[in-house]
Amino acid sequence: MWRLKEFASGNSREVNSVLLRDKLLGLRGVVTGLTALEAGIDYSCTPSSFDVVLYSEFTDREALESYQVHPEHEAVKAFVVEVSSERAVVDYED
Repeated sequence: MWRLKEFASGNSREVNSVLLRDKLLGLRGVVTGLTALEAGIDYSCTPSSFDVVLYSEFTDREALESYQVHPEHEAVKAFVVEVSSERAVVDYED
């Protein structure tokens, strides 16, 4: 999950939320072993809310590790660094 800066990369937080969601959704089918990917924008806008969330599933840890260094993912990460102010993450196994 990410909280975005009010203004970054020449865009408002709302515009960057849409751009980030769309960039994340564009990763579907790019990395072998990525079996599910959802991305969404918060609509509640509470003080404890994050702006954008990513949910993804992988066949195994090796697939997650491949995703982390994949060039398409690296491009999205570069955008995230520009526009985000805070990040929360949980990686877990069933």
